[in-house]
Amino acid sequence: MTACAIEPTAADEDGETRSDGTQCAITADGAYAARLAPAGDCLFPERWTLDGPEPYAVPLPGNQPEEPGSEVQPMGDGRVLIRRLVDGRHTFSLLYPTGPGTGELALGAIECPDPDTRLRLLPPAPGGEKAYALAVGRRSTAVWLVAGGAFGPEHLAMVPGRCSGGVWLDRAGRMLALDREVGGRTKAIVVDLERDGEVSPLLQIAADSDDRLLAADPDSGLLLIRSDAPSPGREERLGWGVIGSTLPVRFPECLRVPDCTVTPFAIQPGQVLMPENCGVALRIDGPGGSWLGVWRPTDRQLLQLPAPEGWLAGAGLWSEDGVLQLPYATREVPCGVARFAVPRGAGDNGGHGGSGVAGNPGVTGEMGGTGDTRPGDPVRDGTVGAPGEAAPEPSGPPEPDPPVPVAPRPVPLREAPLKGRVAVG
Repeated sequence: MTACAIEPTAADEDGETRSDGTQCAITADGAYAARLAPAGDCLFPERWTLDGPEPYAVPLPGNQPEEPGSEVQPMGDGRVLIRRLVDGRHTFSLLYPTGPGTGELALGAIECPDPDTRLRLLPPAPGGEKAYALAVGRRSTAVWLVAGGAFGPEHLAMVPGRCSGGVWLDRAGRMLALDREVGGRTKAIVVDLERDGEVSPLLQIAADSDDRLLAADPDSGLLLIRSDAPSPGREERLGWGVIGSTLPVRFPECLRVPDCTVTPFAIQPGQVLMPENCGVALRIDGPGGSWLGVWRPTDRQLLQLPAPEGWLAGAGLWSEDGVLQLPYATREVPCGVARFAVPRGAGDNGGHGGSGVAGNPGVTGEMGGTGDTRPGDPVRDGTVGAPGEAAPEPSGPPEPDPPVPVAPRPVPLREAPLKGRVAVG
């Protein structure tokens, strides 16, 4: 056994929304998903298979219901990792179907002597063979390998400062981006897990700005960023940049939705050296609930769509050919995937949510799968060219842009395997 307080279910003092365990996690390749499914007043782990002709769910109940603070994560082989808090320790096990029951392989535990330390799972790693956790203390943050190691949970790195977020930058599961708070400022950094946790800067938009990385696509280098650089200390804006580009981060006006929080959750893969063509799916949270946004850097408008009923909000993935897939669960369809084909330029048609998918020009939608449950189964708006190249001139009148200082290029990521891209300027 190796050596944290239970994760809160609301936003913490760092402003990061913590998982309540019922959210849906999807493997990096989109083959499996996992969540804590409700059954009356109880919760139990459930694995979804997404790479077949239709989605289906496999329940993985244990001997007793799970606590709301537990977390689950699918592995690449179809097993489900679960983190539980038991007698002050965070225990980790792999769950798998065994005929009518659920098999469980215990992996070990992590104990944090400081009660202020918080531990949570990081997003599913590329490859699906390993899983990681972040233990955030008062002055430092530890990165743990909790599944896929040789001897149970393994301490990999200690990063000075309080870290949040967690975004994978490469397909090898080596380069992990975290948002680190030091001296009252938050900046995105990169932790090299194959170099004993060596830390390099990633985002330095302005000296006095808070710059967080929300999402990244390893194929194109597209980054989605939240920063207050356009108006330091007053308003955080959603922007985009490209790893290794000398161009400034852009903050499109169309990504500002009044009285709402806009958060990216999926980027279209496979657009090598074409970040401006990547589809970006966004969760929009407002007074009326949560709905869907779709945007590309080439678009001048944010396309807003009503989310499918029962959407597991904030979960979804893109196919390389531009089909957005959103998992949902209702009483009638306990395991379903809604698919939206969003062609390039759909956002410029001015479609906005309210009347359903069919009412939005350029967008088609369909519900995928019958959803049956089966018993078992093993800073400036515009376009950007390739990193280091000049951006092509946008067509039409430009949008007004907030003045954003252009900082010097951050320290390179050295020999990190990022196809020659080093940082965002």
